[in-house]
Amino acid sequence: MQHPIAVYAGSFDPPTLGHLDLMERAAKLFERVIIAIGRHPTRNPLFNFDERLALLAEVTKGIPNLTVDSFDGLLFQYCEKVGARVIVRGLRAATDFEYELQIAHANADMAPHIDTIFLPTRTNYGFVSASLVREIASHGGDVSHYAPPAVSEALRKKFGR
Repeated sequence: MQHPIAVYAGSFDPPTLGHLDLMERAAKLFERVIIAIGRHPTRNPLFNFDERLALLAEVTKGIPNLTVDSFDGLLFQYCEKVGARVIVRGLRAATDFEYELQIAHANADMAPHIDTIFLPTRTNYGFVSASLVREIASHGGDVSHYAPPAVSEALRKKFGR
């Protein structure tokens, strides 16, 4: 059985325990997983690209077959560039599915040789999103149940707490 390269892409602003869970699970399914941080010139992230890259490198350092990279442009083009045959996407709720399926269909139309795999989040992470973590942290709340320790610390520093 062939074990293709998989790409799990996102903004990861910031990386959450839900993201990390999906990364760990994908690393068990594929020989190599690339965590690809999308660069979007129109977005204004809380953590700049270098900060997100450093946070992801820190929280994934114990996963040997996982690497962190970045991309500009369309995800399927990045997958072709790195030789990935699979895009991994996480689903938290039914509302995620409609959007993700639309994107998967568009990717399949443009690059039929690349498959999208959906992994449902674990029940305990089903409500956790990066925007929720940012909101809680911005008000001084404890995000240690939602984000890895390095991320929780970076959020405390970012918000001056």
